[in-house]
Amino acid sequence: MESIRFTKMHGISNDYIYISCMDHEPERLSELSVEMSDRHTGVGGDGIILICPSDKADFKMRVFNADGSEAKMCGNGSRCVGKYVYDNGLTDKKAITLETLSGIKILNLHLGCNGKVDKVTVDMGVPELNTADVPVTCDALHMIDAPIATSAGTVHITAVSMGNPHGIVFVDDLRQVDVHGLGRELELHDMWPDRANIEFAQVLSPDGIAMRVWERGSGETMACGTGACAVAVAAAVTSRAGRRVTIHLLGGDLDIEWSHCDGHVYMTGGATKVFEGVYDRVS
Repeated sequence: MESIRFTKMHGISNDYIYISCMDHEPERLSELSVEMSDRHTGVGGDGIILICPSDKADFKMRVFNADGSEAKMCGNGSRCVGKYVYDNGLTDKKAITLETLSGIKILNLHLGCNGKVDKVTVDMGVPELNTADVPVTCDALHMIDAPIATSAGTVHITAVSMGNPHGIVFVDDLRQVDVHGLGRELELHDMWPDRANIEFAQVLSPDGIAMRVWERGSGETMACGTGACAVAVAAAVTSRAGRRVTIHLLGGDLDIEWSHCDGHVYMTGGATKVFEGVYDRVS
């Protein structure tokens, strides 16, 4: 039997199981994520996140979705990694670098009155709009409000990569959207070489957008940091909103700024520890 120590954390209800792998990583990580993520027979979560040593940054993050697939990046997860390493004394820095499969991210930690991290600003880097680099199959250089035929009729999609592919659909009323049915259909659409995260967004004001997200490999989640950033970028390039917006997700709010100065997207939001435990892996 293998005993794995873990910490359950969430970033505005996007919940993952965090495992410190500073000494070694468990085996069969895809299987482990499926086992631990099960909300009936496991710990329960949107996946597992490993915190590892790095020879390129202060720490490295590996993300496995609830279906066992490995993700390149998780914005909400990166904030929780920042909280984990600071609150557990793995660093005393308030600005740390984090290696991910989509590059190195910079995390600026904001401390609460108890001396622990309660918010984190993540430099999410420069968004990618070129279709070849999202990637998405399209004859045009950019896919912006492109009409796509679905079982629910034609929808218009804007493709953005924040280190992982996103398809953003702006709607008049989120309450009328079949997020599960249409989200699954669009995630698996053959225009995406490696599937995609799908966001449905309703613009409320020039600086406020409500969204729901269907994440590839996890289904609908309460929040998605990279998805919120992608929605903010899509809203700006389609002149639906400004470059500083608050994204309202089911799990809470994220403040997003797409900087005019360096072209980077900055995401600020909370990070919360729920509990610690030990998972006894039988198989």
